[in-house]
Amino acid sequence: MNDHMLTVMQRRRELLARIAIQRGQMAEVEAHLQSPLALADRGMAVMRYLRLHPLLVAGLMAIIVIRPRSSAAGLMWGAWRVWKDYREFISISDKLSLLD
Repeated sequence: MNDHMLTVMQRRRELLARIAIQRGQMAEVEAHLQSPLALADRGMAVMRYLRLHPLLVAGLMAIIVIRPRSSAAGLMWGAWRVWKDYREFISISDKLSLLD
């Protein structure tokens, strides 16, 4: 083998070692970011859901405006009630649309 070929083979080994190190570093970064990215995905899913259900958002906002000084438990109860009423409204709406 000539010197040029030996140099190329040595450079290839060095690059492969460097790639292996970088893969390990990328795996560490991915593991570190996995939880925050999953949380961001859930937040985006909630935002998409709220965008598709403006009536629900309006009901929740009405609870916040109507009960500005209420306890957290009262606020949660009101939010749950709006959610249940909203689901019932959607159910009735779906049933009525089947009658058409």
